[in-house]
Order: sequence, then C-alpha cells, then structure tokens
Amino acid sequence: MYEANDDEGIGLLDIAVPMVQHLRLLIAGPLVVGLLALGLSFLITPTFTAKTVFMPPAQQQSSAAAALGSLGALAGGLGSLAGIKNMSDQYVGLMQSTTVADRIIERFKLMEVYDVEYRQDARKQLANNVRIGVGKKDGLISVEVDDHDPQRAAEMANQHVVELRALSSGLAISEAQQRRAFFEEQLQQVRGSLTRAQQALEGSGINPGALKIEPQAAAEGYVALRAEATATEVRLQAMRRSLADNAPEVQQALAKLSALRGQLARLEANTSQQGGDANYVSKYREFKYQEALFDIMAKQYELARVDESREGTLIQVVDPATPPERKSAPKKGLIAVATTFITFLLLAGFVVVRHFWRRSAADPDKAEKLMQLRAALHRS
Repeated sequence: MYEANDDEGIGLLDIAVPMVQHLRLLIAGPLVVGLLALGLSFLITPTFTAKTVFMPPAQQQSSAAAALGSLGALAGGLGSLAGIKNMSDQYVGLMQSTTVADRIIERFKLMEVYDVEYRQDARKQLANNVRIGVGKKDGLISVEVDDHDPQRAAEMANQHVVELRALSSGLAISEAQQRRAFFEEQLQQVRGSLTRAQQALEGSGINPGALKIEPQAAAEGYVALRAEATATEVRLQAMRRSLADNAPEVQQALAKLSALRGQLARLEANTSQQGGDANYVSKYREFKYQEALFDIMAKQYELARVDESREGTLIQVVDPATPPERKSAPKKGLIAVATTFITFLLLAGFVVVRHFWRRSAADPDKAEKLMQLRAALHRS
C-alpha cells in the first residue's frame, strides 16, 4: 500500500491517488450537474440584443478658420474656447446622461418592465442593459440594448439616437454652435456699450459738423490699438484655462498686454492735455471703438449661424436597429461546460482534502491537533 513520507511534503502522487480512487465520482458528478444546468438553462427567459450604428456629425472648420482670421490675436483665444478634443466621446456621454435615461424610462415604462419601485433602480438596470462604444478605427458610435422583448430592444436602441438628436439640438456642442453662442453673448454686450457710447457722444454738445474735423487716421489708430489690447485679454483668459501663470505663453501674453496698455495710456494722456475738446475726443474714440467691435461681432455671429445651420446635428444612422432573430443569452452550451468544469474542481478539491484529513487523523501526533481544532470549531 502506498504511504507518503510526511517529511517530503505533498507531491503529485499524494494528490493523484485519491483522485484515481474516486475517478467515477469525479467523472459522473460533473456530468450530471452539467446536464442539470443545461436543463435549467431552458427555463431562463431569453435575452435579445439589438444594435444600431450611427456616424456623429463632422466638424466644419474651414469657414470658421477664415472668419476667425479677421480677428487677428483674438482668433487664438476663440479657437481655444471652441475646440473639442473628441466629439464622439461627448456624444456617448450625452446618451449615458440622466436626462436621456429618464426619457427612455418614461417612453417604454421601464419601471414596470423591470419591476422596480424607484427611478434610480430603473436607471441602474437600464445602464446594465445598454452598451455604448466608439469604433477605434472608423469612429462610428454603436448602441447595443439587451431586453427580453426583441421588438422593444430594437426600439430602445433607435430611441437613443432620437433622444441624442433632441438633446444636442438644445446644447452648444459643436464648434459652430459654441462660436454662435459665444458671439451671441458678446454681441449683446457690445450692442449695449455701443448705445451708451453713442448717447454719450451726442450729449457732448458737438454738432455733426465737428465730427468731420476729428482726424480720422488718429481715431482709427487708437481704435485698432484698443481692439488689439482687448483681443490679447481674451486670448490670455483662454490660456489661463489650461496653462499656469508661469508658462512662457502666458508670460508673453502678459508682456504684450502690458505694452499695449502703456501705449493706450500715453494716447489717452495726450488727449487729456488737448484742452476743451478732450472730452469730445475721448467720447468719439469710444464710440468708434464700440462701433468697430460691434461690426466684428455681428459679422462673426452671422458666419457662426451659417456654419451652425449647415452643420446642424446631422447624426447619420448607418445601421438602424432591427428586432434580433436569435437570442444573445443565456448561452446554454457555455453554462453547461462552465458548470461541469467548476463542479469537477470542487469535487476534486473535496476528495483531496478529505483524503489528507483522514490520513492526518490516522497519525497519533496529528490526531490530537485535529481534536483540538474540532473543539475550537464547536465552541465558535
């Protein structure tokens, strides 16, 4: 009879012997359990997966770049404000938002379908049943939905695209939409400033003929200098959103802004020394500055609107979801194989452990320790 030498530890033969002795159990047991799991898998409600694939709208930047070019230094700041690193990831985030989830829950009455009492439980169940991803090579966005009803699965997948269109139409998501929103806000501010500058100029007591006496070249030079200073300020604000104050780009912009403000201060000081017409000159320059700024903002706003209307939210569906013909779960074969393998591992472990337990019990030295272990277990 085989006897293991305890001093040599546990070897392969020590494990193989009890497994061979119980070979029938290790073969028949897993097979029976696997067949039982296969039979029970037929009782599980089947799950169907519907999939839709769509292409997000492409960014239209050719006309935007041409429009921003007329702003000079201001173009860099607006480019930073409007740039989007990855539009596809943003659309995925919108479809995974609470707003879209609640709309789909209400449309398909998923609280009743999932048999849950609270909406947050329905959201969690919906999130578990929906998978949204972006293709690494083609950039297409896919939406997969699992449901026990194939028709509902297809409708829910397609509804994600519908809700995305509705949500994105009210948000400034694309580059053109962000530019339109930016210039719309700036245009409103500049319009109010222009109105106040015009009223101040009219209240200065200078008749329309005096406007022709003002040196136009000097006024235009002051306006251009001030506009450049404003553009540099906007660009500096955009830089500070992503760069530290000690960054070379920020320091360079600060130096340029300081120089421009110094030139403006000298021009304004000269104006204040001109005597009685100083008040009129300053108001006239303010009016011309606001007028030039309003023309720039109005032009950019109109171009942004054109780009937005052309770009829109053209979410093009490549493959609309259709009711799947085959179920995606449960995978009966995989369940049977996995159950058989796990049962074999458990039975093999049980047989080996029981073998060493009995062998230890037969050893007088270890028997006493086992009795102490049993007593400790009973007390616990």
